[in-house]
Amino acid sequence: MLAVLTGPVRSGKSSAGLALARATGLPLVVAVAGSEEDEEMRRRIQRHRNDRPAGAAVVDASLADWRSEVPEDACLLVDCLGSMIGGHLWRLVPDYAEVVGVDVERAAQRHCDEIVGWVVAREAPTVVVTNEVGWGVVPPTPLGRLFRDVMGRANRALVEAADVAWLVVAGTCVDIKELNREVTWPSR
Repeated sequence: MLAVLTGPVRSGKSSAGLALARATGLPLVVAVAGSEEDEEMRRRIQRHRNDRPAGAAVVDASLADWRSEVPEDACLLVDCLGSMIGGHLWRLVPDYAEVVGVDVERAAQRHCDEIVGWVVAREAPTVVVTNEVGWGVVPPTPLGRLFRDVMGRANRALVEAADVAWLVVAGTCVDIKELNREVTWPSR
């Protein structure tokens, strides 16, 4: 079973994702990505650590072989896909880059597709927390635009493959798998 929770920052996605994962009753593995490069980020990471249940295994999803550390019979909580993808893109694209080449775009998309494909193929319960990006202005940097594009495609693929999916806004979960998928002209 695949469950996806998407939405803006601080909307309650992580709490809802953790509740879903715990409800499976299976051993829990939390895949995280984040770098403790400054004090503020260290505090954010510590808050997430404090919220995890005792006994939950944690894997660093910034490592190339992180998926091999996830037992096939455990519930996997990915928290969050945006951090995973963002960290990978940060390594691919220097922050001073004025242009992102097609080869980098392809490499970024391949990496993301590989993660999404693996998550979708898992047989054990998997909960993915992800960021819904691109609701604002076009990012002013090549890295920001690449992140927006790759995440948008990843979220579409995940929600399409998911058994359940919610948009989490202001602590409220909206079941987006139950909403209309097609646009139709209104009849009067």
